Amino acid sequence: MLVHSDGGSYKPLNWMSPPATLRVSSPEDVDLELGVVEQWTVQSAKTDDRLIINIHDKLSESSHDLGVDPGLIKDGVEADLQRLLAEQIETLGTGYSLIRREYFTAIGPVDILARDADGGTVAIELKRRGDIDGVEQLTRYLELLNRDPLLAPVRGIFAAQQIKPQAKVLATDRGIDCITLDYDAMRGVDDSESRLF
Repeated sequence: MLVHSDGGSYKPLNWMSPPATLRVSSPEDVDLELGVVEQWTVQSAKTDDRLIINIHDKLSESSHDLGVDPGLIKDGVEADLQRLLAEQIETLGTGYSLIRREYFTAIGPVDILARDADGGTVAIELKRRGDIDGVEQLTRYLELLNRDPLLAPVRGIFAAQQIKPQAKVLATDRGIDCITLDYDAMRGVDDSESRLF
């Protein structure tokens, strides 16, 4: 239950978070004299919190059946980006080839391990929104991977749908390339060449 002001403010004046129950009742005689036509009592299921709303006038009332709630289905999560980039590894450049997704290390899995056109090893860290923490994570992976004589030298690519300016500065300072991924284009939903901007 959210109660907003008539002015259309974004933040509600009062609210009751679920789980809660709603009981609609006729007002007491005292409230009837004040013009109350209906009284709503919203009771929290977990606490004694109660919100009592006096309804003076109903301008409109509607109800819509939206069907069965499918639950939250997130699109464009890191796993989706990882799968698409592994399938389209040449998005990073001509001659790139996939070594492995989720390359295991002692400190966690590297999202993608690849080879560039020159045969060099590349560790790729993927994020939906790239920030400094992601760059730090990739830095730790690179330090570890570069100790392996079979992989070294290993360079890094920080890839995300959006990369914060601070993350770009830190990545550049550490010799890590940054690439912004167009998720819609990668999954074939958006044709970037036919866009005006």
